[in-house]
Amino acid sequence: MTDDAVDETPTNDGQVFDRLPATADDRRVPGRPTRDAVLDWWDERFDIEPETFEEYTFWEKGNGKIWAFAGSVPEQVDVEAVGITFLHARQEHWKPTTDAVQRFGRRATRNVIELSPGEAAAFAAGHDQDLPRWDGDWGYLIAAHEVAGEREPIGVGLYLYGELRSRIPKGRREELGER
Repeated sequence: MTDDAVDETPTNDGQVFDRLPATADDRRVPGRPTRDAVLDWWDERFDIEPETFEEYTFWEKGNGKIWAFAGSVPEQVDVEAVGITFLHARQEHWKPTTDAVQRFGRRATRNVIELSPGEAAAFAAGHDQDLPRWDGDWGYLIAAHEVAGEREPIGVGLYLYGELRSRIPKGRREELGER
């Protein structure tokens, strides 16, 4: 190989949506998550079956920002957004987005913390809370509460050392008050 040789390994372009490869064998861009890995993660973390996402394609824009789209477009798309933000990958601990949890979290049967009305209001406002009663996995959880007799996901929480940290984005926080 000469000094003039050019590395032709495809790279991640943070301005372009690239469809996730189905499997690691299909991967062209090093480090890119695969569809299989994304489906396995949702299944293992929240017990949301892969069939839930059958009609969705997954796309990466930037370094690990995964989007879900219920439709079909070419393999690469130069647009600002496609579908919903879904998952932050390419880091040690993957993190679901508020959009994904609110859309798909009703199907979760694992790592869901149910909050009282007061706890739910505090969580929606972005407040961290001491909640030592949780005896499940630490890490990212789906925070939910009961509305009209049904469990409704509020968003993503990070549970560590007896504390539930709200990960509701600042622009989406709500001061609901206790109901």
